[in-house]
Amino acid sequence: MYLRWTLLFLLTVAVILIPFFLFGEAVETWARAMLAGGNARWLIAAVAGGLLAGDIFLPVPSSLVSTAAGALLGFWGGLFTSWIGMCGACAMGYALGERIAPPDAERMRKAWARYGDWALILFRSVPVLAEASVFFAGLSRMRVSRFAVLTTVANLAISAVYAATGAYSADRDTFLYAFGGAVLLPGLGLLTFRKR
Repeated sequence: MYLRWTLLFLLTVAVILIPFFLFGEAVETWARAMLAGGNARWLIAAVAGGLLAGDIFLPVPSSLVSTAAGALLGFWGGLFTSWIGMCGACAMGYALGERIAPPDAERMRKAWARYGDWALILFRSVPVLAEASVFFAGLSRMRVSRFAVLTTVANLAISAVYAATGAYSADRDTFLYAFGGAVLLPGLGLLTFRKR
């Protein structure tokens, strides 16, 4: 039983990390160049939102993209772009997990009933764990309405922080604050979950 769960966990991590190692640098370079260019605001929003939505399958530095959206589109534009993109990624991750039959469905449901809400909320800013948490929510057949409410609100909060950090950095004409926020926030999410 533990071997099956271990294999499932390793498979989940592999699906998330392998594309990151294979294409991460190229995608990050492309994303930075695209977001830093002088393109129209709608194009920046579309690319940033698309990258964030694809984060469930692609090695996208979501904290960097969300913060850059705030810097390039302002607080409200960055907030909306990040929020929509993150919610799209959550929906796709849940749908993917829902299509797989877990090794021990009842045990999975019980574990998710105990820890799932907090995992969804606190892992929104943590790379790899954010994607894994929505996948496991679908795998455990969490109620869609509960999943949607939790991830929508959590994504709104995290997007607001990233957008505010990006907009503040743009006002100060430095990316230092944006970079600090993009690195610090995931660490705080992980630390909070460990204490919880």
